[in-house]
Amino acid sequence: MVRGDGRGTATLVECGVFRTSPRDPLANRLVEIFEGVTELIARHQPDALAVESIFYARNVRTTVTLGHARGVLLLAGARAGVIIHEYPPAEIKKAITGTGGATKEQVQYMVKTLLRLKSVPSPNDAADGVAAALTCLLSMRTSQLLADAAGRAR
Repeated sequence: MVRGDGRGTATLVECGVFRTSPRDPLANRLVEIFEGVTELIARHQPDALAVESIFYARNVRTTVTLGHARGVLLLAGARAGVIIHEYPPAEIKKAITGTGGATKEQVQYMVKTLLRLKSVPSPNDAADGVAAALTCLLSMRTSQLLADAAGRAR
């Protein structure tokens, strides 16, 4: 989770991943994720939720499981009344690094740099989530700047 201060500075508020037991039934694991995300939303009251668009993993089973987890995130955000933004992986990479073909390491480096962190958020999935959140923040900031400019032009 990131926050902007309105002057162009972003701050990391919290990041991490939800770990569930692979031995538990999928439905129980999804409930754990839903409850965790719901608690985070209640605690931080975000203006928006950024989610990476569905992508295809090499393993079909992994793709389907990620789709279920992603659906739970969308449900938690929608039930809380949070605006949801979905971004394709290439759009996140471009927003953070300037190129849609950036490597994971390049994205991690820029997340660390943009947030003035001592180290890259860990694990990799947490860094990916922070990159999506930064993309949303940058996009919202750009939209506001354009709206302000249009208002001054009138």
